[in-house]
Amino acid sequence: ALHLACEPEFILAGEAPGYQGCRYSGIAFTSERLLGEGAIPRIPAPGRLSTRRLPFSEPSATIVWKTLYRLGIAERTILWNAMQLHPHRADSLWSNRTPAPAEIQLGEPALRILIEVFPRAKIVAVGKKAEGLLGAMGVKVAGAVRHPANGGATEFARGLQALI
Repeated sequence: ALHLACEPEFILAGEAPGYQGCRYSGIAFTSERLLGEGAIPRIPAPGRLSTRRLPFSEPSATIVWKTLYRLGIAERTILWNAMQLHPHRADSLWSNRTPAPAEIQLGEPALRILIEVFPRAKIVAVGKKAEGLLGAMGVKVAGAVRHPANGGATEFARGLQALI
């Protein structure tokens, strides 16, 4: 809840939690490593969340927060996912899969409440899947940016900079 304790100018909305990030941190595009380093505004470093030798570190999370700080908007941004629960393959909790439409529908009420609570925040879709999901929900977005994964860091940063 501390992540939401601000008057955001932006809400960056992704598709769903990943196993190296939000699954452990509870915050979209945020890894256990970043939390442990105290790198997330409004959240004191909680200590370890997993029992692994090293904390989980998600590349997309690192890129997103680095970009938010570089653009000077980290303190005024909330990160969220269209679906709040981590979709994984049946054979492995440490995997990611595209959520089923019925699963996405489960996350819609929470997203709508978030938008209602912060009506002045500009909603930014992160990735094509999130853009499609938000569009299907009828959510008005200020724009969409490329997902930072798989070589998209530079395009993500440029797209976000163009929206601020």
